Amino acid sequence: GRWGNVVRETKETQVDVNINLDGTGICNCDTGIPFLDHMLDQLASHGLFDLDIKAKGDIHIDDHHTNEDVALALGTALLKALGDRKGITRFGDFSAPLDEALVHVVLDLSGRPFLGYKVDIPTQRVGTYDTQLVEHFFQSLVNTSGMTLHIRQLAGKNSHHIIEATFKAFARALRQATEFDARRQGTVPSSKGVLSRA
Repeated sequence: GRWGNVVRETKETQVDVNINLDGTGICNCDTGIPFLDHMLDQLASHGLFDLDIKAKGDIHIDDHHTNEDVALALGTALLKALGDRKGITRFGDFSAPLDEALVHVVLDLSGRPFLGYKVDIPTQRVGTYDTQLVEHFFQSLVNTSGMTLHIRQLAGKNSHHIIEATFKAFARALRQATEFDARRQGTVPSSKGVLSRA
């Protein structure tokens, strides 16, 4: 399998992330933030990635630092797992519904970090989770993975449904992008011949 492991330690958090891009959807995640764990489970289950994430952070202050550092470490682990990106599909495009909610995600494993985020979450919190942290999670992941990511909400009124549809659509788009393209025969999917952060 294509594995990536990152250990990130700061004065605010300690995060250990393992990802297997060629997994079966096993999620063993304990971030101390129950709603984030639920969303990471969606990422693993629908992306068919194996995720093992352990985090301890200053959640007695709020969830911000832990949410951010989990995403930063996950993005770096993804970068490592992708390696030289030879033979991958590179692009992913998926729309996921959840009841009244519908979210469209398009991404490019280009090596160029960019987030386009147009999601209107109607409540400030889902449980104890600050819904502003959804955008911050994806921005942090984009920054370290070097991914171009566009997220568009097409419909939705329930905050939980909107966020969960976002993670499901992202999971399926990422799965599509990381899968191998048999016609490419192991070459890098770029006219430049290279896909990297450099």
